[in-house]
Amino acid sequence: MKKNSIVLIILLFGLSLNAQDILGKWKTIDDETGEAKSIVNIYEKDGKVYGKIIEIFNESKRDNLCVKCKGDDYNKPVLGLEIIKNMTKDGKYYKNGTIVDPQNGKQYDLRLGLSDNKLQVRGYIGFFYSTQYWVRVQ
Repeated sequence: MKKNSIVLIILLFGLSLNAQDILGKWKTIDDETGEAKSIVNIYEKDGKVYGKIIEIFNESKRDNLCVKCKGDDYNKPVLGLEIIKNMTKDGKYYKNGTIVDPQNGKQYDLRLGLSDNKLQVRGYIGFFYSTQYWVRVQ
């Protein structure tokens, strides 16, 4: 009985840690319509956090290219595009990286954090910011 209790405590502790983690798949939500747009997979690589579009819900947009993106992302397919780059953990947030909006090609400084089991995605240009809330995909 004691062994089962210890295993249960370890399992519950592990699940609570995982719930606090931003890594995994997140459904993006359109600011204007409230509709789900895509799935972004957030993952760690070389000690930094990145996010890649792995699914686009609107069939007519699945083959779109990032024609307004700059640099290496120019003209790459939006599906598979790494939109979140170089994030590092800083306290309860991930910071010091960027996010690109494939619709307009603009790049923003980024802060990521969990808020009520949703991913708070806050893009900055100077002192101005915009916040989205993404929903975890189970």
